[in-house]
Amino acid sequence: MSEMKTLDGCEAAASVAYRLNESSIIFPITPSTPMGEFADAWSANSVKNIFGDDHQVVEMQSEAGAAGAVHGALMTGSLTTTYTASQGLLLMLPNMFKIAGELTPFVMHVAARSLAYSSLSIFGDHSDVMAARGTGFAMLSSNSVQEAHDMAAIAAMATFPSRVPFMHFFDGFRTSHEIAKISMLSDDQLRELVDMNSIKEFKARSLTPEAPTLRGTAQNPDTYFQSREAANKYYDIALEETQKAMKKFSKVVGRDYNVVDYVGAPDAEKVIVAMGSSCDAIEETIEYLNTQGEKLGLLKVRLYRPFP
Repeated sequence: MSEMKTLDGCEAAASVAYRLNESSIIFPITPSTPMGEFADAWSANSVKNIFGDDHQVVEMQSEAGAAGAVHGALMTGSLTTTYTASQGLLLMLPNMFKIAGELTPFVMHVAARSLAYSSLSIFGDHSDVMAARGTGFAMLSSNSVQEAHDMAAIAAMATFPSRVPFMHFFDGFRTSHEIAKISMLSDDQLRELVDMNSIKEFKARSLTPEAPTLRGTAQNPDTYFQSREAANKYYDIALEETQKAMKKFSKVVGRDYNVVDYVGAPDAEKVIVAMGSSCDAIEETIEYLNTQGEKLGLLKVRLYRPFP
């Protein structure tokens, strides 16, 4: 039987991210800060990842530095993660384009928060993750604390076979700091869920003096455009790999997810399309209203990029 634990959304996501990776490279920013703090505390107490290894946590001096260090760590074949939000995510964009362009498996975790426009704000909207749509990252949304835990694993399951990096995000404060009792994934379940062969292939592509390869070149438009077009086949399978990961997750763990889920009346006259923490409230509301004679439905979008 799975362990039940009361925790917030940040710890729920960090618990999986820590155990599935070898390093976390961090620069704390509200509301994602607790994810890095949990990783740092576990590392200081020599908590092992699912491979039986130590997990190294490195704090940089800015989010731009964290993203650059993540990119470098990934190039060496290290299973690496980071956690960010808001302006911090924007400082990571240049490296995110490179990570995606180089078809590097990777999952970052974002507690979505508003960007500074007329003023800085800690309001929890999606303006930060929406600003990252063009980076080439797949984008997977969690609606609750339980989903923040589960989608962290599903993103890791999908990124290695597809080679498309994933941004797993959930609503800042509304989910990141919500405290709920959830069913925890065990180390054994995580080991069963991830494809070890894909991880070995990722490590085999790492930069090493023993097998030198050329990376990070400058290209004329003809070559550059060919490489961009060649990447399309990986995005074509990213959606399929995410759905396959969700099916495997259901088989191993027993909780069912799809890239898009529908709830409500089969003959709905009005349907809301939503993503994030609003989904639970909407679902509860339409279930009640449907008992009162309404015909309402809800489409929960989980995979936002590539859009199904």
